[in-house]
Amino acid sequence: MSEGWVAVLDALPYMLGGSAVTVVVVLGAMTLGFVIAVPFAVGHVYGGPLARRMISIYVWFFRGVPLLVLLFLFYFGLCSLLNINLSAFTVAVVVLGLISSAYQSQIFRGAMQSLPEGQLKAARALGMSDSKAIAFIILPQALRLSIPAWSNEYSIILKDSAVTYALGVAEIMARAHFVATRTYQHLPLYILAGVIYLVLTYAGTKGLRLLENKVKIPGYSH
Repeated sequence: MSEGWVAVLDALPYMLGGSAVTVVVVLGAMTLGFVIAVPFAVGHVYGGPLARRMISIYVWFFRGVPLLVLLFLFYFGLCSLLNINLSAFTVAVVVLGLISSAYQSQIFRGAMQSLPEGQLKAARALGMSDSKAIAFIILPQALRLSIPAWSNEYSIILKDSAVTYALGVAEIMARAHFVATRTYQHLPLYILAGVIYLVLTYAGTKGLRLLENKVKIPGYSH
């Protein structure tokens, strides 16, 4: 057996442990992004001019600044300036979550704007307040329509999570680099890392596709 295969087999359990860290980072980031994105999307569509302007600035900033810059800005800059002791893992989740919230807010905004305008008017005619109409009529439909784009966001965040090894987060890429620098088997170990990312991407997108099929409304067209 070649040295490369030996290195891959020896490193596999260690690398799979890194994949668990990666999954937690991605799920934490997407959850944080979702929590922020939904009210931002509602504010962008139904809020006043000031709210829309502030949300647009937020989206512009987190979509425009590179991930690595934001990681360093938060970890080495803001945490130090504000004397906040956060782990690299926490900073990774927060930064990825803030970036994801900017993209997710636009996904949800587009879905809400694609719905027929008459639905909100009909809800008002039935005596519903705007907040109830948005919460119980608009958002459930918009979230269903957003799942395909949301699966793309999952893939993007999963790949972006590899950059967090620059802070020392013990995810897949960090562990591959750690083993490769000690065994000098860079190519097989980075191939293994790529295969793990592909498996995680497939599993996540497949799960979201199943969710999409489960919650879609038969015969519904917008």
